Amino acid sequence: MTPSAHSARHLATCSALALTAWPGQALLAQEAAPAFTLDPITIEQRDELGAEADRATSMYVSERELEHARTGDLKDVFSGIASVSVGGALPLTQKIFVNGVDMLNLGVTLDGTAQNNRAFHHVSANAIDPGLLKQVRADATISPADAGPGALAGSVVFETVDAADILAIGESFGGNLRLSYADNGDTLQSALTLAGREGGFEWLLYGKVADGSDYESGAGETIHGTRAALESYLAKAAWESEGHRLEFSAQRLEDTSLRQMRANFGGSGGVTDALTLYDTTRESYALSYAQPDATGLWDPRLHLGYSESVINKPEPWDSNGTSDTTSMTAENTFHLGAEDTVTAGIDYQHKRGHYYSENATYPADDRESSRNLGIFAQARLRPTDALKVSFGARYDRQRFTGVNGFEETFSGASGNASLTYAVTEALALRGGVSSVFGGLVIEDNYLFEGLRAPGSYDALEPVRADNASLGFDWNRGELTLSGEVFVTKMENARSSTSTFDFESRGFNLGATWGWGSGFARATLSHSEVRVNGAAAGSWDAQDFGAPLGTVMAFEIEQETRVTGLSVGGGLDIALDEETSDPTLNDYEGYTVVNAWAEYTPASLPNLTLRAEVGNLFDVEYADRATYGAEYGSITTLKEPGRTISLVAVSRF
Repeated sequence: MTPSAHSARHLATCSALALTAWPGQALLAQEAAPAFTLDPITIEQRDELGAEADRATSMYVSERELEHARTGDLKDVFSGIASVSVGGALPLTQKIFVNGVDMLNLGVTLDGTAQNNRAFHHVSANAIDPGLLKQVRADATISPADAGPGALAGSVVFETVDAADILAIGESFGGNLRLSYADNGDTLQSALTLAGREGGFEWLLYGKVADGSDYESGAGETIHGTRAALESYLAKAAWESEGHRLEFSAQRLEDTSLRQMRANFGGSGGVTDALTLYDTTRESYALSYAQPDATGLWDPRLHLGYSESVINKPEPWDSNGTSDTTSMTAENTFHLGAEDTVTAGIDYQHKRGHYYSENATYPADDRESSRNLGIFAQARLRPTDALKVSFGARYDRQRFTGVNGFEETFSGASGNASLTYAVTEALALRGGVSSVFGGLVIEDNYLFEGLRAPGSYDALEPVRADNASLGFDWNRGELTLSGEVFVTKMENARSSTSTFDFESRGFNLGATWGWGSGFARATLSHSEVRVNGAAAGSWDAQDFGAPLGTVMAFEIEQETRVTGLSVGGGLDIALDEETSDPTLNDYEGYTVVNAWAEYTPASLPNLTLRAEVGNLFDVEYADRATYGAEYGSITTLKEPGRTISLVAVSRF
């Protein structure tokens, strides 16, 4: 899209926002802006399994936090959770690590559709627009059997907004307009959501455009190849009648612009402006059937999904990479009692990777694929008032086809068990273990060239992950304290034509205090990653983990005596870490301060205004989860310096 087209679209949105925000009888009769629960932990109540033992280590992003992140990125979504780190600085390159483990090794779903389409290793496989999300959950370390195949060290679940999240009871049509401007990079975003329902039918449409220039780091240096150039769309439709619900969703995200030759770098070998075009698209589709009110032995769910990631680099060698996954799940939940259930079923995933080039020097048409059929069962029981247990198993059979015609069938069983025991009314202990078969993972399709030779797959074996965690939760009044230790070990982790052993271990601590008109939350996470028993850097652990060390996050929010006005802020902290290799750089620590104020006028309850200052003190830093800080030949991709943002939301 041309810059003029972007400008025209933004101008139209500005005009529409001004009209809908104008005082008038129709607007004053509208429903007031939605109220948000201040305590982020209470969001787990929206998860029907939130109280089960296999959710004991799950981390939830609250509605309030999602609302603040809608004009940001995935780093903003997880900003208050230290054990979930996001590196990369721009949506195209942002990679998520849970307890030090790369998201590629977790079961990731969007509206129930399997994601994790293996992409070029210099960009993200899971770019997602926070503006369309209503629920986010990260299941750290231990995943239940019904999380699907490939959930080696946990899972991450994203759910998009429904019409019911936009419309008040009794409303048949509504929506919202969101407009934001950030001075660092002159980034303008506009998003429109429309929703309607009639009888048992409901629908939703969402569109967002973000356009800007390259931003400056805390040192005032322009970081070339970082301009916002994103378009995001969502369409949903559902029909519900007499206890049956059929739902369809389609999501598309486009990011096309000049980026660094290696998009997740700030530069290589001192070069910081050798830019090339990245033409990227992500799509995800979901079709599901369920009986939401079922309570007996028949509570079925059917799901069909397709997701795709396209990363094309026309220069210098006409590189075109496409990765996709077709998935299916058929399951039933047997309600054995008020609090006892067993979920059992079958699932299927067909993953494909394709690299194509018509370049005369490096022509290519290479493919890898896998077909995985699994059966599973997961029990969630409460033997006593104090004890909750969850245990399950699955068996997977995978058919793998390689670039050079290699074909092999792999199979294996997986098992998990979790329990929570209430020692007192205030103190609960929890723990879990799992052993997960992962099959042979598909390689980054930009690396297929090295797999053409005979024998390229001879040394590969299916990956298996063994996980364990042990922790506690203590709650007294408005104060909650929690902590856990964790370990993930993987055997036969794939690196192109060879394998290695990977390990991430560490601990998490957290504290939340709510006082009615506000809350504060602090989290700390320490993780160490090892490859073949030795401390690993970014390159050695690539696609499996990152050397995060100790990171911390702090959030605070407070309502003021001015009706409709609340203020807050947060800290993003990483401690200094030494590398064990004297030839590598140590990891430099940082402390970043963010602040904001939000106001909903009493006379205009459908209008919310928000002002933010990110990186208040202009700190020069790359997030700890960003690749390459230990290598002298790499200029890391720095985060934006001080950024002042203004956001306006009009609901109608």
